[in-house]
Amino acid sequence: MGLVGKILVVDDESSVTGALELILGDRGHQVRTASAVSEALELLEHRPFDLVLTDLRLADSTGIELLTRIKQDKPEIEVILMTAHGSLEVTIEAIKRGAYYYLEKPFTPDQVLTLVERALELASIRQENRALKRTISSEVKAFGLIGRTPRLLEIYETIRATAPSEASVLIEGESGTGKELIATAFHFHSNRAAGPFVRINCAAIPRELIESELFGYKKGAFTGADRDKRGLIEAAAGGTLLLDEIAETPAHLQTKLLRVLQDRRVRRLGDEQERDIDFRLVTATNRNTAEAMKEGILREDLYFRISTIRITVPPLRERLDDLALLTEEFLQRYAQKYGKAVRGISQAVFNLLSRHDWPGNVRELESVIERAVLFCQDEDLRPEHLPDHIRAAEAGNFRCAIPPYLTLDEIEREAIEQTLVRTGGNVKKTAQILNLHRPTLYRKLRRYGLKKHASDEEGAIGIGFEASK
Repeated sequence: MGLVGKILVVDDESSVTGALELILGDRGHQVRTASAVSEALELLEHRPFDLVLTDLRLADSTGIELLTRIKQDKPEIEVILMTAHGSLEVTIEAIKRGAYYYLEKPFTPDQVLTLVERALELASIRQENRALKRTISSEVKAFGLIGRTPRLLEIYETIRATAPSEASVLIEGESGTGKELIATAFHFHSNRAAGPFVRINCAAIPRELIESELFGYKKGAFTGADRDKRGLIEAAAGGTLLLDEIAETPAHLQTKLLRVLQDRRVRRLGDEQERDIDFRLVTATNRNTAEAMKEGILREDLYFRISTIRITVPPLRERLDDLALLTEEFLQRYAQKYGKAVRGISQAVFNLLSRHDWPGNVRELESVIERAVLFCQDEDLRPEHLPDHIRAAEAGNFRCAIPPYLTLDEIEREAIEQTLVRTGGNVKKTAQILNLHRPTLYRKLRRYGLKKHASDEEGAIGIGFEASK
């Protein structure tokens, strides 16, 4: 048996409400019925529901109006629209306003039960997500990271367990995965949190300057050294030093750094005096350290000194389960920053984001969402708000969502109908996606009564809505 839910059935035909009450109740669902929108709203105000099945045409209003009110007041409730007057326009309008799906009358018990089970699963997932968001909110504050995949949970636990120690930390991962956030978390969960947190990107400093930046220098040590200057290692005294892109440091500097780590003493350039130094070292690199050592880029003895705690941050393509959480976080962040009314993304957008390889990882995703928010003038992000390189895979990767218990002809009609929605009624694009010759597609459009929703013009909008479910 699947999930059991609290379901409200709204229909002015007692035969329909009675049948659904029997079908659903037999599976353990708690079912209440209403014959009008006003009665349904009264029940919704005083009782909790997971799902509403409502007829399109009701005595005092419409199912679309009830759907709109539900999504305004209780957006967590899923809604299935029932209609004996199915049309593409009604389907589009219902989905546009947040319906889970539509159910054409007459329907079989199996069709109802399957659709209800899927809707309740979605409602359950969303409820879990809301609970997760509360947990994630505290984790974001604690670690600066967003995600709950197993590998990220392991990183959280490693930070909790080892941050209070003095052990050196090496963080490996591709650019844009959040290595600096992890380094920051190590500092602020350590006993050195009140001390300085000094960051230096070894790849961003010219090779001829990095030694003086790290170790400092004595007045007169070289031309232009007109005063004593302490280095960043000294600046990190009592706190944490992050050396990002550690493998990019010159070989001779790696030797000097190894000596500092062993002796805990530092000598400025041109100075004979050594100074005691107390800091914790955290390093990061986007290189494969095994290959870097094999190529002689990273000294093995330094590697073993800096990698007492070793963390490998997964790329975004390996934790796509976190994509929705990351997207929502960036969406809210930039909607607030730019004063936009954007509140969500369409399913079409999420599909496109899921198919992208994300070579720039989380940093790339953040940039994409920021751009999309800037271009969006609606409440939901849509494919046209995404950059071209994200939308490039749209046609080739489009997959239709086919309801169960359909005949082959019904499946074909559903596929054509959804693709027309996807392409805005463009026949040429629809034919390309479905791999059909246009004359063949025209015959099928006439056969299934879809011709009026199609256009021959390139880019013309015949339907005007990007399906969000």
